[in-house]
Amino acid sequence: MTIAWDIATLQATHFAKRGFTVKVLTAEEMRKAEQEAAKIGLTTDRLMENAGKAVACEVRRILGDVNKKQILILIGPGNNGGDGLVAARHLRDWGARLSLFLLGKRAADDKNLKLVQERGIACFEDLDRLDEQLLSASAVIDALFGTGRSRPLGGIFREALEQVAVAKKKCPGLKLIALDLPSGLDSDSGAVDQAALYAEHTITLGFAKPGLFNPPGAERAGVITVADIGLPAHLAGEVTTELITEGWARSVLPRRPLGANKGSFGRVLVVAGSINYIGAAYLACSGAMRVGAGLVTLATATTLQPILATKLTEATHLPLPEASPGVVSAEAASLVLSELKSCNVLLLGCGLGQSEQVIGFIKSVLFQSGSALPPLVLDADAINTLARTPGWWQKLAGDAILTPHPGEMARLAGVSVAEVQADRVGIAKRVASEWHKTLVLKGAYTVTCAPNGRCRISPVANAGLASAGTGDVLAGVIAGLLAQGLSLFDAAALGVFLHAQAANVVSARLGDAGMLASDLLPVLPLVIKQLKET
Repeated sequence: MTIAWDIATLQATHFAKRGFTVKVLTAEEMRKAEQEAAKIGLTTDRLMENAGKAVACEVRRILGDVNKKQILILIGPGNNGGDGLVAARHLRDWGARLSLFLLGKRAADDKNLKLVQERGIACFEDLDRLDEQLLSASAVIDALFGTGRSRPLGGIFREALEQVAVAKKKCPGLKLIALDLPSGLDSDSGAVDQAALYAEHTITLGFAKPGLFNPPGAERAGVITVADIGLPAHLAGEVTTELITEGWARSVLPRRPLGANKGSFGRVLVVAGSINYIGAAYLACSGAMRVGAGLVTLATATTLQPILATKLTEATHLPLPEASPGVVSAEAASLVLSELKSCNVLLLGCGLGQSEQVIGFIKSVLFQSGSALPPLVLDADAINTLARTPGWWQKLAGDAILTPHPGEMARLAGVSVAEVQADRVGIAKRVASEWHKTLVLKGAYTVTCAPNGRCRISPVANAGLASAGTGDVLAGVIAGLLAQGLSLFDAAALGVFLHAQAANVVSARLGDAGMLASDLLPVLPLVIKQLKET
């Protein structure tokens, strides 16, 4: 079987002229960046001209060719509308047929409006002809409001967006493109007004915005393009949140010297599996091996070891004493601790279960070792055990990566799942700092945070990953990268990237329904290979 693909075409986000780093700025950080830009001669007018042209270029890329295509633009009263006017001018110069709906009063001396009118572009100041114009449109550009508005949409703005939404239902081929943000989407939180469009493309300006990668806003943004509008990167130099990019991922891939041996690439001890979750151990071990760990040892209940040995022929095995068939006993901790002396990384928790014996076992490994532990990757039932242990972060010394899904995060932090999802970046940053641990908050647009406040957001959401076992694969991938010498933060973020890209490859071939966690395993080395070659 041959798999032909290109990482760039599988990204959910496109980056324009940003190199390895794409910073993610809040509305306040964006405002400060623009103020600093003005001090070095980048006026609002200059940035608006840059933004409008960048938007026009992206629209042309999206549509393929704009010549003689009918494009409708909703123009708001502020700078977002100004960007839309500039884009309209460039699109007209390239042969597009434009209809502009000016929804909100613009200044009498608005030079961009004057330039549009000089080109004879049709401008309407009410909605009487919106339905008629929508019938012939190839695309609608929402240039009503950008980062500056978080108030509920009402009046003519709401009416216009509702008419566009109805037209989209009648004509699915109509392209909906948002300028900077879908109007009604809060750039910081991702909260949305119900009138906000489900854009297929969002062309966000200068830097990425956190609300585009947080539910429910992420569902309205579609494919996100971060367009360069001339803001120097150093204006966001102090911003600690960024997107994971292909260039960055390539730069931190572990090296594979020709003279290496298996010891060069680290040893991972995986403590996983129980009678009800046998597959979790297989998936975690395989994830570590498929990203290049030199040696993986599986420590699991004695009853399960023969079963898993038939699947994991390349791993070594450490059978553990049982409390009952397929369930590790608390006394097994001493055996695991003795094995850690020769390990570089301990992955603990995948599919272990939550019986009292298992909880006692996990606590003994983590809190009663009497000596320093190797770097830890804690997943699933290890996390659930921490959630039942008050002040656990004060008892767990040393380095650890935690990989909770939103439910586990809620239990760890003592909040609701809704609160976690409402501020994924904020809560992940807060607890990583408070607990002095590296945190991977899984889900669409996975968030990785370090204790020092650094944060990387995956630009990928893939519904195919919403299936059993994919988290076990991710935990193994992260552990395998950590064993090869990466820092905790880099191993976690690179693991998220490789895992997401593997999912994109599989879904491109199979679709997003029916993807199995084990489908990711043989694709992981291909992702790494392609990343090295591009």
